[in-house]
Amino acid sequence: MNKKFKPLAFKEKTEEEMIAASNLFLEQMKKRRTVRNFSNRSVPEEVINNAILTAGTAPNGGNMQPWHFVVITEPAIKKEIRTAAEKEEQEFYNNRASDEWLQALKPFATDENKPFLEKAPCLIAVFMRNHILDEQGKKHKTYYPVESVGIATGMLITALHFSGLATLTHTPSPMRFLNKILQRPNFERPFLIVVTGYPDNNTEVPEISKFNLEQITTFK
Repeated sequence: MNKKFKPLAFKEKTEEEMIAASNLFLEQMKKRRTVRNFSNRSVPEEVINNAILTAGTAPNGGNMQPWHFVVITEPAIKKEIRTAAEKEEQEFYNNRASDEWLQALKPFATDENKPFLEKAPCLIAVFMRNHILDEQGKKHKTYYPVESVGIATGMLITALHFSGLATLTHTPSPMRFLNKILQRPNFERPFLIVVTGYPDNNTEVPEISKFNLEQITTFK
């Protein structure tokens, strides 16, 4: 089937403009940190909507757009998610996690208690679709769904940070309880929860460093 094409909307920058823009963006992203202490202040709905629309522009296999986002602000639903997540986290910390894994988590002072799932004003549950349904209800397989949803989630987090909100990615395992609580179909697999809002007053984060360019890059 032939698809219509249209001219690319691309405005070239000068080399100086490109370098300045890349430096500015890098400095902004260096300030992004995962937080676990959130204020319960509500956040602008339009900011959340725009961040999700930004995520929806992500490149993806065959333009199948294999993602679905559920925005949760209702306290009762957040409490239900916290209860289910903490049950899985308890099992993780007590039985599933290796000693090496627990050691790696020590600097971050994490445990099975996840109060942020209730206190943060907004949770965004990201689901990955292994197939989609067309208007006639016919199934169509999605392509590279893991890669596609991963890219979209990264863009979501970046958009939220750029807009002035803090985030936390939460991945209790398994996460199938989200399908039941949020009434999502079985062909959608929970990918992760993005917790977002304003950081609580006096929030502190671990002192960590990131690898430099030489450590993460090979030039040929």
